[in-house]
Amino acid sequence: MLNDKVAIITGSSRGMGASTAKLFAKQGAKVVVNFAQNKEAAEEVVRTIQDNGGQAIAVQADVRNKEQMEALVNQSVKQYGKVDILVNNAAIHFTFKPFENMEWDEFIPKIEEEMKAAFVSTKAVLPIMKEHGNGKLIYISSSLSNQPLPGFIAHGTAKSALNAFVRYIAQEYGGQNIKANAIGPGMVDTDLTKDTPQEDKEQTAMFTPLGRIAQPDDVAQVALFLASDQSEFVTGSYIPVSGGMEMN
Repeated sequence: MLNDKVAIITGSSRGMGASTAKLFAKQGAKVVVNFAQNKEAAEEVVRTIQDNGGQAIAVQADVRNKEQMEALVNQSVKQYGKVDILVNNAAIHFTFKPFENMEWDEFIPKIEEEMKAAFVSTKAVLPIMKEHGNGKLIYISSSLSNQPLPGFIAHGTAKSALNAFVRYIAQEYGGQNIKANAIGPGMVDTDLTKDTPQEDKEQTAMFTPLGRIAQPDDVAQVALFLASDQSEFVTGSYIPVSGGMEMN
């Protein structure tokens, strides 16, 4: 499905990013596993891919840093010759508070850093994609961009801005055969939700039409569709992956 494609997946040392890296490699892609700090975890993802006959390298870079992301792209091109796919997945931390208790200096960093990560990563790969006349840009958003929950105002607002960014990128680069799409997961069973009370997870599952919360592979499978030739006429979209909690 992704034979000979080269994919950069940011924040792919764990969780949804790691699942996406492994799935893409299984489908024939050469994968660049990006990490910010956890080199050991990233190298474990690479080993798993290689042990299963795939190709991957681990590259450290802060997705908000222009020079580091340009170096990552250059290393990817040096290793594999091109970049076909970017999955913008790296998690950006945020302050969990209701608006009433939120200060501006707590609210704005999530929005600024979320958008900087998308902006910098996209800028870094676009010249290569334009040169080759194709590309798939995939951005991990959140169902909280459309369905507010208490305490998530910084996160949800940032992801709403990301959704708008994706549509503008899709419009501007569609004529160059570069597609941009967003995925909106609901609650996903990852390290980021490990401290969520089990009662909350069970309640979310109870109100989800499919009867459970998402696993990382659920998100990875949708990313695979958007990265593959099966989505050649899909751009500017937002695809919920929430088991029916967020119905269009």
